[in-house]
Parts: sequence; structure tokens; C-alpha cells
Amino acid sequence: MLNAKVTALNETGVHMRPAQVLVTKLSPLNCQVTIKHADKTINAKSIMMLMAACIKKGHELEVICEGPDEAPALALLEEFFKSTMDGE
Repeated sequence: MLNAKVTALNETGVHMRPAQVLVTKLSPLNCQVTIKHADKTINAKSIMMLMAACIKKGHELEVICEGPDEAPALALLEEFFKSTMDGE
């Protein structure tokens, strides 16, 4: 299991487009990916859960990856939350 603290830096937070991009990137990876935000535990491979989490700019998150592809998943999440979160 690998984990890290990240901060969402995108101006618009995690809405439909970034959630779809993240799920598309994480889906092929063989690991469980969880985001802890406030009192919520979120399956990061679920668009609906990501959107329902209401992650906004500046929110601090803990990302947890567990499984064979945990290292690439964690690197992807760290980069995603530092970026514009639009897949570009």
C-alpha cells in the first residue's frame, strides 16, 4: 500500500470532465484507489463518487493505492491533482 497527501490545484475542482479523465486513466491499472477527503472515503475509479465528493481548489486529500499497479497509480494521482486535471 502506498499513500500520499495531495492538494487539488485546479481552479474548478473535480467536476464531470476531470472525473472522467481520472477514471479513464486509473481504470486499466490493477489496484484499488481510494481518496480520503474530509469525512468521505471515495473510490477514485467511480465518476459518480468523485463528483459527489465536491473536491474544490485547495482541498487537501489523502490518496491510497493498493495492488500490483500501486506505484504508477500514485504517481498518476499526484500529477493529476497538481495539474489542470483535464488530461492535457
